[in-house]
Amino acid sequence: MLESLSERLQGIFSGLRSKGRLTEADINDAMREIRLALLEADVNFKVVKQFISRTKERCLTADVMDSLTPAQNVVKIVLDELTELLGKTNAKLELSGRIPSVIMLVGLQGSGKTTACAKLAYKLKSEGHSPLLVACDVYRPAAADQLQTLGEEIGVRVFREDGEDPVKIASDGVQFAIDNLRDVVIVDTAGRLHVDEAMMDEAAAIKEAVDPDEVLMVVDAMTGQDVVGVVSAFAEKVDFDGVIMSKMDGDARGGGALSVREVTGKPIKFISSGEKPDSLDAFHPDRMAKRILGMGDMVSLIENAVRVQQAEEEQMQAEELARGNLTLNDFITMNRQVKKMGGISKLVSAMPGGDKMLGNGQVDEGALDDMEVIINSMTKEEREHPDVLNAGRRKRIAAGAGVTVTDVNNLMKKYNETKKMVKKAMSAFSQVPVRGKKGKKGKKRRGGVPGLGGMSMSDIKRLQSMMKDM
Repeated sequence: MLESLSERLQGIFSGLRSKGRLTEADINDAMREIRLALLEADVNFKVVKQFISRTKERCLTADVMDSLTPAQNVVKIVLDELTELLGKTNAKLELSGRIPSVIMLVGLQGSGKTTACAKLAYKLKSEGHSPLLVACDVYRPAAADQLQTLGEEIGVRVFREDGEDPVKIASDGVQFAIDNLRDVVIVDTAGRLHVDEAMMDEAAAIKEAVDPDEVLMVVDAMTGQDVVGVVSAFAEKVDFDGVIMSKMDGDARGGGALSVREVTGKPIKFISSGEKPDSLDAFHPDRMAKRILGMGDMVSLIENAVRVQQAEEEQMQAEELARGNLTLNDFITMNRQVKKMGGISKLVSAMPGGDKMLGNGQVDEGALDDMEVIINSMTKEEREHPDVLNAGRRKRIAAGAGVTVTDVNNLMKKYNETKKMVKKAMSAFSQVPVRGKKGKKGKKRRGGVPGLGGMSMSDIKRLQSMMKDM
């Protein structure tokens, strides 16, 4: 969206670098060109005036003019001021300790508010939250249906009612979240084609009823200078906490994004640049400023690459586990995940019948650490293909880990038992067996313990024995 502005600014800086030493006239000419570039990008003229004034004052200091690389100093100053204009530091979503936390989205009709609700829900869900979407737009045809469809796509529950009182729907939605153990509520409010008193009064009433932790205004990045009047009106009437800038992938000039914080003092918290559920990203002013000035954004690029790689690795691991292909590397990963969840005792006690499974015996949590030491003493081939562990290899591993060969043999026994259990559990979950139901040819399906994916009592006893032996 800001590509045209970026090209203009890079051209201006290229001209400065070619001159070596700079005069006051050179700075004045550069500031004039930057002013025109910002105005053409549809940045608010008052914002442009203040930005140029601050930048020019800093550029004309002796430290810049008398330096050996004045052009580079000018670029640095413009970068600093642009970052300041966009917000200096990234503003994070502030959720309180209460449950549920409530987030309320406001904005004009057509700004992408409903879609932003779903994207925010998707983001929070991926971070471990259990969000609930509440459809409070009772005026726009099929608004609740749209939110329902989006919620189903991302696997997030949507609360809706047939009534026409959005304040009551919002309040009932929060109560529904409490009753159903949802820790975040996202309220989608109604918008209008323009700012009016009815919309503002309704938004204020919903805010008073649900007492949100965060009120976010969704702003269409393609709005241009008109965005200033809109955000100012909402800031006065609703007092929102931050902005979600939508449609950043459009082809408009995009200057509105550079004007919001300067005009309202409210930070941009998220930017949306696509239709997919995962296209909502945290806004980083410094990264955006560097992109505008043609310096790239390697940090975001690396973060996206890591996220994609992790998703692919998780998918591959899930497929391997589904086939029962459990390696010793997976064994270490499971070990570490168990630790994060509070250890074996807490994990087993949380399962149906877990207290009985543990009995009066105590689980040796330190055994997990010993297992990891032994596995780390193996080669890469041995961890990935445990079948190659003959007597000679096991003796070498025991010496390297400072344990006995018996300890290594016990580890491999537990590994093989776990591998069988994982394979059986994955098969049970995929088939969803039901006690007493008949399958093909009138044969009964094998029953299982309720709540344990069809695992038999003998499976549970074996698991219990393994836990006590660890």
